[in-house]
Amino acid sequence: MAVTPGRHLVAVTACVSGVAHTYMAAERLEKLCQQEKWTIKIETQGALGTENRLTEEDISRADAVLLITDIELTGVERFTQSRYIQSGISAFLREPQRVISAVRKLLSAPQHTHIILE
Repeated sequence: MAVTPGRHLVAVTACVSGVAHTYMAAERLEKLCQQEKWTIKIETQGALGTENRLTEEDISRADAVLLITDIELTGVERFTQSRYIQSGISAFLREPQRVISAVRKLLSAPQHTHIILE
């Protein structure tokens, strides 16, 4: 049986207050990716500023990017060449499987594909 190599994702989470939801979303993403056998690196833009900043290399190696945010992200232009999914934090926390389903679709889409979940 062929083994499919794991996927590597990167994400940015950010909420209006920069506290609870930013970190709740990051934690939920980590758990979901673990279940899917995907690796993920998550940058948080919160009350403490930007933590765990994604490098150009992180972004270029990623199979997909998740932008889970309720605010305008700092440095969003870094992702224009990537496949990405954008979702609000509240929507993601309510229906995380919707985002995971979108990621599965995105993984077979051409580079530069952008999915915005309302």
